[in-house]
Amino acid sequence: MSTDVVLLRAAGTALLLDTAGSAVPRVLHWGADLGALTPGEVAQLRHAATPTVQSSAVDTPIWLTLLPGEAEGWSGHAGLTGHREGIAALPHWTVSEVRALTLAGEPLPAEHADGGQVLVRAHDEAAGLAVEIEVRLEAGGLLRVRHAVRNTGVGPWTLDGLRVLLPLPAEAGELLDLTGRWCRERSPQRQPFTLGSRVRTGRRGRTGHDAPLLLVAGTPGFGFRSGEVWGAHVAWSGDHVHLAERLPERAGQSSAVLGGGELVRPGEVRLAPGEQYRTPWVCFAWSDQGLDGLSRRVHHWLRGRDRHPRTPRPVVINTWEAVYFNHDLDRLRALADTAARVGVELFVLDDGWFRHRRHDRAGLGDWTVDPQVWPQGLHPLVDHVRSRGLRMGLWVEPEMVNLDSDLARAHPDWLLATPDRLPLEWRHQHVLDLARPEVSAYLLDCLDALVREYRLDYLKWDHNRDLLEAVHARTGQAGVHRQTLAVYALLDALRQRHPALEIESCSSGGGRVDLGVLEHTDRVWASDTNDPLERQLIQRWTTLLLPPELVGSHVGGPTAHTTARVTDLHTRCLTSLFAHAGIEWDITSASAGELDQLAAWTRTYRELRPLLHSGDVVRADLPDPGALLHGVVAADRTEAVFAYVRLTTVPEARPGRVRLPGLDPARHYQVAVRTDFGSALTGDIHPPAWCATGVTARGSVLAAAGLEMPALHPGHGLLLHVRPA
Repeated sequence: MSTDVVLLRAAGTALLLDTAGSAVPRVLHWGADLGALTPGEVAQLRHAATPTVQSSAVDTPIWLTLLPGEAEGWSGHAGLTGHREGIAALPHWTVSEVRALTLAGEPLPAEHADGGQVLVRAHDEAAGLAVEIEVRLEAGGLLRVRHAVRNTGVGPWTLDGLRVLLPLPAEAGELLDLTGRWCRERSPQRQPFTLGSRVRTGRRGRTGHDAPLLLVAGTPGFGFRSGEVWGAHVAWSGDHVHLAERLPERAGQSSAVLGGGELVRPGEVRLAPGEQYRTPWVCFAWSDQGLDGLSRRVHHWLRGRDRHPRTPRPVVINTWEAVYFNHDLDRLRALADTAARVGVELFVLDDGWFRHRRHDRAGLGDWTVDPQVWPQGLHPLVDHVRSRGLRMGLWVEPEMVNLDSDLARAHPDWLLATPDRLPLEWRHQHVLDLARPEVSAYLLDCLDALVREYRLDYLKWDHNRDLLEAVHARTGQAGVHRQTLAVYALLDALRQRHPALEIESCSSGGGRVDLGVLEHTDRVWASDTNDPLERQLIQRWTTLLLPPELVGSHVGGPTAHTTARVTDLHTRCLTSLFAHAGIEWDITSASAGELDQLAAWTRTYRELRPLLHSGDVVRADLPDPGALLHGVVAADRTEAVFAYVRLTTVPEARPGRVRLPGLDPARHYQVAVRTDFGSALTGDIHPPAWCATGVTARGSVLAAAGLEMPALHPGHGLLLHVRPA
């Protein structure tokens, strides 16, 4: 390998950087693994990729660097923008150091295919700026990049934006991202990738129900199982930007760029001499096996983190849709008794336990147990829950405050707001300024006291509003950036005091789902809707980024509280099974038959969760718009479970064959319909014969010829278990 080229390779993907000269490294290739290249092959690749000089354009070839800007002839979104008291910063970088290392920090061998990292340092003395670029290709093929800029000049320097951008080839002709709203998060939308910019900005002070999650570019018509795709995700829980841009002129091998970063509000990041700003990690993934291949790379990295949950994900019962604010000790004890009977392992007491909290208009900020409702504290309930063999969790919303609270009356200056007016209320609440040390210290002490006194195992950490007019009252500066960092710091400080404590990220459901918050928490609440048909789609797209064990999903009551849809218990259980499963329903009102069904379901979940929470997520591209097929296949492809779900009716009388993806084509499998916790094959349904007897087939047959499916009624599904024959 040439000494002025760095090749990072892992799991079938590669990044090739040209580090010759003093310029910021140029991206020669990002995508499929090129193999171990000889110096001669590298020289020929660089020679072949050198762009032509165009008419009526810059007189030298334009290459896309890791930090593109106007100095290199790039006319798209620049990597770095900012100014020094109104004087534009258009840096001409001089690289002072490039280090290529293994992921363990050792010098990178010439032939190495287990990932690696590159550290680049550059400066512009005239501009008074220095940058540091970190590139990590993880062992599973996920590429993570972040930048830092330091003010080395005289006087303050104001950042407008620092973005991480990587090149895309001309083959990337279509874009996909996600949008949504409360209770309908992560809805896909697609469009041609034409000339111009596709910019998705989030200005909500949190990730947002409408966040793109992943911005994906791919070959036209790509799906879950086909096509070449490139994806980007900004691992940040505040304001953010994702962008895909195609210019008429090319820069090196690139027809376009993909990336993003934090969206910095005007004046929000103002660096004094010597100060530094670092972007969040921007995560990139490439796959030539469609969206499922892209997901595998992200899931592999998440599961390899030190903080990834290592213990089996417990069956949860959350009290919100069971009792709402109506806390009564006897009723909650009965709920715990019933939960223990059906196999629940973790009891989470939701909103309504703290001072003045009989509704959502008061009490936020007063994080002590309400003595009127709980004269002996929570001990009678906690002791009862533990006596039934369950762990104990509690709902909190530390970042918010009601004006009708002791805290707001005592400290009106603690709000994240301008001192002369309040932002609009949202769910009757405002935001605390966690960047003030005294605010974070107060919250840490309150949460620490609760966890210690009740030996809590779990916190459901909510965040029920966007941040509007988020301003630090003391300085007048925009406040989302420092607020987000302060939230991360508070979470870390609490976990440092209680290393075994698990924390769920909830934000009025799925409003804070990103890889940034998951560096500090243990799962996300995907949505506030427990309607299983809505959840089927929400979970399908949430697992584009996250593996099932990080996604909370609960069995609600017969009538969904958010849609008023009535659904079958089997379908509700089937939907929750493919996630971190739980219950959110007053099961003391359930019939004996329903309780038996729930008990059978929790047994099935405990049986299957080692597979569900370690295998590869697969999703079929069905031609039938009214049905879904998704599943999890063991890493060694010895076993799999699939759900086939009918969402709506279609004109065809029978669905025909459905292919099962992801199996070993050479292995023989036995496929059976699991009916442990109920079945949709009842009444006037006439299933194919194999549904009763099972079927044995080679993986290649199941993947190419498929299985005939029954004509299920809408809102029903099948659980298929695939095991070695």
